Amino acid sequence: MGREAPPENGNNGRADGAAAISFKRVRKTFPRGEGRIEALKGISIEIRKGRVTGLVGPDGAGKTTLMRLSVCLLEPDEGALTVMGMDAAEDPLAIQSAVRYMPQQFGLYEDLSVQENLDLYADLQGVLPADRKERYAELTRMTRLGEFTDRLAGRLSGGMKQKLGLACTLVRPPELLILDEPTVGVDPVSRRELWNIVSRLVEEEGMSVLLSTAYLDEAEKCDEVILLHEGEVLGQGPPGDFTREQKGRAYWVKPPAEKKRDIQWRLSRRDGVVDAVIQGDGVRVVMGHDDGPDKEDLLPEENDLDFEPVDARFEDSYVALLQSRQEANAKDMAAEATPGKDDGAGRKTGESPGDSPGDSPIDVENVRRRFGDFYAVKDVSFSVGHGEVFGLLGANGAGKTTTFRMLCGLLPASGGKLRVAGLDLRRAAAKARARIGYMSQKFSLYGNLSVVENLNFFSSAYNLKGKRRQDRIEWALEGFDLKDRADAASGLLPLGYKQRLALACALMHEPEILFLDEPTSGVDPMARREFWDVINALSGSGVTVLVTTHFMEEAEYCDRLAIMAAGEILALGAPAEIKARAGKSEDEPAASMEEAFIALIESSSAARD
Repeated sequence: MGREAPPENGNNGRADGAAAISFKRVRKTFPRGEGRIEALKGISIEIRKGRVTGLVGPDGAGKTTLMRLSVCLLEPDEGALTVMGMDAAEDPLAIQSAVRYMPQQFGLYEDLSVQENLDLYADLQGVLPADRKERYAELTRMTRLGEFTDRLAGRLSGGMKQKLGLACTLVRPPELLILDEPTVGVDPVSRRELWNIVSRLVEEEGMSVLLSTAYLDEAEKCDEVILLHEGEVLGQGPPGDFTREQKGRAYWVKPPAEKKRDIQWRLSRRDGVVDAVIQGDGVRVVMGHDDGPDKEDLLPEENDLDFEPVDARFEDSYVALLQSRQEANAKDMAAEATPGKDDGAGRKTGESPGDSPGDSPIDVENVRRRFGDFYAVKDVSFSVGHGEVFGLLGANGAGKTTTFRMLCGLLPASGGKLRVAGLDLRRAAAKARARIGYMSQKFSLYGNLSVVENLNFFSSAYNLKGKRRQDRIEWALEGFDLKDRADAASGLLPLGYKQRLALACALMHEPEILFLDEPTSGVDPMARREFWDVINALSGSGVTVLVTTHFMEEAEYCDRLAIMAAGEILALGAPAEIKARAGKSEDEPAASMEEAFIALIESSSAARD
């Protein structure tokens, strides 16, 4: 269901309607097993010059394939492809000279300094020494890396690495810039800075930009959006064209704080509801029709809750379009992941985090971690209750992952006390690890092993045997929709399926405490919803969850949050409490968690300066 191309002046006043990239009936397949999989199924699209075009879609939709074709790293099996007016079949080297491509894993040399990386890429791109000084000055000003040119790239934060990768890509200004999810894994402050850079490149240098993103609020900033699904184009046009289709279908309901996740879970499973997600202090509901919500039908036991109409957004259309095409219901994943442990609606009625008797599952008291003279974590203290979902937030380099690794017994603390599952990690780290599950920020399974071989390995590592081991493997394959990919090499899976497999491996031994380090980084919005269904169901069954995330909307799902900066905790409390603290006054809290996060981080940075 494609949309007509927008008028030549677009939505930003630029008049150049010529195509930067043109696909005509392009098809691309790859071998898989004994057959082949179609990554692109004869697509025909045009990407205009002088615009920011966003590419969105689920994992495995064909986004990276489309980009790699556009820079002649792949050849189409069928169809015609032109880039900046050049035929990809006849002039691939000329296209590569005119285009710059920044893949998801950009090739920085971590043992070289920022300046040495810039020099290396200037050499590779043939930039004359006489032309470098002025260009370097512009790039370091744009990326705010001027103070860090002598620092090793390996010692930069994730956001700074992304900005350096972008600077290296732009050492020679291209006509067309292609970015494959440039903001994955970076904090909201760095994400905003990267977007400012992209906007400046288009407005001031006349560059054409094609970028893919997993953040649908970023898609709304684009001049035009292309939605891919299973190698087909579901829609193309300005974001507002998508949004208009959902006008009058979005609502917001505010339940008591302790029932927020329960209400979200129940609404997401009602007929006629396209989407239900936590937003701020309430739940955002998108209906599949224009008749409005029937409160008696949707929430018969909640007579005091009202549905407020709210403006539609691009994400509403994205979810509606994909749900109309997907055969399998994403809701099944959570039901399979935690069968029969409660009523399925999240935490048991009347139960709050920490209600269970006994010591807190996680106790952190004045914990420090030093690397040489540098303190990555400085006197951090917090505790997490039974069945609580506790979020650990912070800018890149804040100390979140270091804290995680200490809590998992993978890294000793330099000082302070750590207790996990009632065990002192200084004395019983091995026993504690047997009672926790851990999913790291980066895919850490064995890429050369198949899905089922990884499940077998981790079952064995957790000492599962016989029928229980086989039952848990079957549970993982069914519950995480991995059965059709059981024999696929895990390293070749789309990112969303890698994350599913990693979470399944972390849950094989049914741990009582689960550590998730940015589990949804880089995965598409539908997969994020599936992950949070699983997390909420686990919490409802009594599992304690500690999670880090850069998606501030996800932070609203947590019972409590700690926001870190420079190894210290800036704020600790429920999401509403933190927004109130970051607001302009007691009567005017921050409008969103992202605004609160940015305000706290910038205030802390200013105080340190």
